[in-house]
Amino acid sequence: MTLAQRRGDTRHDWWRGATLYQIYPRSFMDANGDGIGDLPGIAARLEHIASLGVDAIWLSPFFTSPMDDFGYDISDYRDVDPMFGTLDDFRALIDRAHDLGLRVLIDQVLSHSSDRHPWFAESRANRDNPRADWYVWADPKPDGNPPNNWLAAFGGPAWTFDSRRCQYYLHNFLPSQPDLDFHHPEVQQAQLDNLRFWLELGVDGFRFDVVNFYFHDRALTDNPPSPDWYRHAGHPRSHQLLRHNTDQPENLAFLERVRTLLDEFPGAASVGEVGGSDPLTIMAAYTAGDSRLHMAYTFDLLGSTGDARQLHDVLARFADFGDDTWPCWALSNHDVARSASRWGEARALLALTVLASLRGSLCLYQGEELGLPEAELAYEDLQDPFGINLWPEIKGRDGCRTPMPWKADTVHAGFSPATPWLPVASPHRPLAVDRQDADPDSLLNRVRQLFKLRGESLLLRQGDQQLIDPAALPEDIFALLREHDGHRLLCLAHLGRDSEPAPLAPDTLVDDFAGWHSLALPGMPVPEAAGHRLLLAPGTAVWLALH
Repeated sequence: MTLAQRRGDTRHDWWRGATLYQIYPRSFMDANGDGIGDLPGIAARLEHIASLGVDAIWLSPFFTSPMDDFGYDISDYRDVDPMFGTLDDFRALIDRAHDLGLRVLIDQVLSHSSDRHPWFAESRANRDNPRADWYVWADPKPDGNPPNNWLAAFGGPAWTFDSRRCQYYLHNFLPSQPDLDFHHPEVQQAQLDNLRFWLELGVDGFRFDVVNFYFHDRALTDNPPSPDWYRHAGHPRSHQLLRHNTDQPENLAFLERVRTLLDEFPGAASVGEVGGSDPLTIMAAYTAGDSRLHMAYTFDLLGSTGDARQLHDVLARFADFGDDTWPCWALSNHDVARSASRWGEARALLALTVLASLRGSLCLYQGEELGLPEAELAYEDLQDPFGINLWPEIKGRDGCRTPMPWKADTVHAGFSPATPWLPVASPHRPLAVDRQDADPDSLLNRVRQLFKLRGESLLLRQGDQQLIDPAALPEDIFALLREHDGHRLLCLAHLGRDSEPAPLAPDTLVDDFAGWHSLALPGMPVPEAAGHRLLLAPGTAVWLALH
């Protein structure tokens, strides 16, 4: 029986307005007691995810890997790393997810492989083997220096010299993550064949890691310097704009080949991660029409702090690209500090309420439903090469990757009987799933109500969106209007931290105003009302059904 038959859902556009739940396998649940999460552990906890009212899971990499970058350095694209289980374990996970009505998307890291992949071993052996040109190789400059000024994400040049070929190879990330050359047609086909393998195994789609990094400028042109505002990002390569090692026009044709493959499997969906210097423009181009990616996301909201004007500006810039583009908005993932710490732990529900009001698809990161803050780790506990290399100015990504707390009062919070690969954060224990399950007023139970409300609303999942100009609003107020089939919903949030309650007059914000009634939002007080005016308290949100 197919998933669609189990769900009574035959729509191929299920992804439009859907909510995905990201699982970081190493840290979700350990079933075999070795301190590292695994596929059987995930399968055992899928009921928790289904209870959130989400539509699909996205699994971060679980493929065979030396784990220099924790699975984002793949040495076998078609097998499960033994630390996570077996292919049979993955098949069982798919079956269990489908039984619960959850689709399964998996990460695909196509732009680069591990240096231990057989492809790279063959490529680096000499300059005339069948895969000699499968990776990006370049001769040194006359003085022996790298071919250009490109920088790697984890610090230093994006080039490493290989004494076998007496050439440099490109790596946009770690030196052990050499970049494949997508200008080579055989590379494109090999990666498309790898995608087909997983589709035939039963997955429902893919999340594409650094999807705008597949192609590079063949002329190896130096990247230009960045403006001061961009350098303040504090990233190892933030003093140069990513112009020539990303965002190349050839990528559009390859994404169309990916979409053609996905269309062979009705209902299969894709979401791309877009980084770089101009991500919203690329995100829009990659999702325009119906021949490329279904969805994409950038880091614009992944770095948000709950500032009303910044939130409005990001959404307004994306809206300029038109309605045929489709975003997948996220506030947290495995690469950034958790949203509860950026927005404020007391505002975790507010952040998710704002997220749930947006046009587009959404992504929750494991633990976000619990309000987990960013974990503080000692230097000796770090595992992430990004943090180890750049400590203490940049602490890396381990703080958002610590184990899920399942049972507050058990060893390692119920994640594993063994010492975990990263320590369980002490502040996470009282936020454990068992504690919040038992409390009807917990964040977890309110998040369940919130995403059930969104999931049942065609207006929220697929309706149009009109942003309200901040000039028409009191300071710290974020507002947008959603509309579908004659129904309208005004979504308001007071994002101020120390400001006063804000008086709002909905009749001044929307045309054809004839009245309103407030929907019951979980955990949010009904604002005071007087006629057509209401008073919205800081840290609260309201959805007004207009009539």
